[in-house]
Amino acid sequence: MSTSPYAVEMLHITKRFPGIIANDDITLQLKKGEIHALLGENGAGKSTLMSVLFGLYQPEEGEILKDGKKVTINDPNDANALGIGMVHQHFKLVECFTVLDNIILGAEPNKAGFLQKDEARKKIVELSEKYGLFVDPDAKIEDITVGMQQRTEILKMLYRENEILIFDEPTAVLTPQEIEELMQIMRNLKKAGKSILFISHKLNEIMEVADRCSVLRKGKYIGTVNIAETTPEALSAMMVGRNVNFHVEKGEAKVGEPVLEVKNISVASRTHATDAVKNVSFTVHKGEIVCIAGIDGNGQTELAYGISGLEPLKSGEILLNGENISKASIRYRNTHGISHIPEDRHKHGLVLDYSLENNLVLQRYFEPEFTTSAGFLRQDNIHAYAEELIEKHDIRSSQGAASLARSMSGGNQQKAIIARETERKHDLLIAVQPTRGLDVGAIESVHKKLIELRDQGKAVLLISLELDEVMDVPDRILVMYEGEIVGELDPKQTTAEELGLYMAGAKKDEVKA
Repeated sequence: MSTSPYAVEMLHITKRFPGIIANDDITLQLKKGEIHALLGENGAGKSTLMSVLFGLYQPEEGEILKDGKKVTINDPNDANALGIGMVHQHFKLVECFTVLDNIILGAEPNKAGFLQKDEARKKIVELSEKYGLFVDPDAKIEDITVGMQQRTEILKMLYRENEILIFDEPTAVLTPQEIEELMQIMRNLKKAGKSILFISHKLNEIMEVADRCSVLRKGKYIGTVNIAETTPEALSAMMVGRNVNFHVEKGEAKVGEPVLEVKNISVASRTHATDAVKNVSFTVHKGEIVCIAGIDGNGQTELAYGISGLEPLKSGEILLNGENISKASIRYRNTHGISHIPEDRHKHGLVLDYSLENNLVLQRYFEPEFTTSAGFLRQDNIHAYAEELIEKHDIRSSQGAASLARSMSGGNQQKAIIARETERKHDLLIAVQPTRGLDVGAIESVHKKLIELRDQGKAVLLISLELDEVMDVPDRILVMYEGEIVGELDPKQTTAEELGLYMAGAKKDEVKA
């Protein structure tokens, strides 16, 4: 029996990629039965370090100890054999398989070559009940929520009897309620003696569940602190190397003419018979930020799709600067004043196999600045423009403008989209979850940018699930519940509790009264 107090030790790990040292002499020690947070800015090297531990990358220097003994991890199968499991930021699930099939994939129980699914099902149901996971083993992955997909990933680790569990940005895609449930699941796992590494840059979550926290900055190890003895402010200063202002500074809004007028629009739902957006009307003026708040899945996504042109309207009309654009193409909307930071950065925000510089001119490459009259791209101009945006928005990647979008960290992919959409000419910015997956320093600069655009006389439609963002950034809040606008609130006059009641539908009848 090992006498080491540590489940895993990563000692002096260095990992290099072309043009960048992702991990520079990092030491991380995970105690048995603790939740240990790994905190750092976007691109600080957190996911790389965990990928080394899980066998996806091999370090150039350093060693890994498990229970005090040196081990070699060549691939994820070695990691699994050592009891190390990982839930990745972008889940690794087969969409058309059931939950059960995904969990047993690669570890199929068989007798004489025949699959023994009943045994596996029994074990999965038991694990599910023991840890409060409650997933339907027969549901298909493509039909279940993101929160349920994540629980499937957790069950995959538990089914393999992993003792060391790595969670990479586990809350980036969850609703506030799902986050609360995940925190409880993590506490249950800890009680059962599991050791957890939890990558995050959400300070309130780290303060709530972690025992200790190690901080990385630009690939280097900054230090480890006990959560009971620190504050969010101290952690954020360790993480970004300066004090971060958690409060959004803004003056009074100078509201002008209407820019966006939405009149009685309805948008069909892809998954239900009822419409996702039902007869919704509102206006966004020059010089104001209007936020659509609500619990995820109440029609906000489809509303953004309808306005940006990603989904057709069933009824109603949309006016942009007085012009009816209800049936206009997406390109027409883009060239006539709409910028859009989409909710799903991989599906609608980037072409992952294009370079960063080509992604930064996606809606502008056909303009004379970037294309010759003969139709050839002016690659030098594209490169120069990209360099300017990379510098201004602090977009970090291993090979600068030439980096493939796919190779960049999630937070830096998001920064690239924000740079592209806020820097091109527009009258209306539709920003859907603009700070999802960003660290505190980057969130601060996005909020400043939104206020700056407002003060330049632009109209901003913000769609957010982050309660702090909803309370802090906009000039007006519209609450969506089951596809309808159920309330309009003034952020200066309302409270988080009142907002929560509207979001849960508890105040719906009062609005209509």
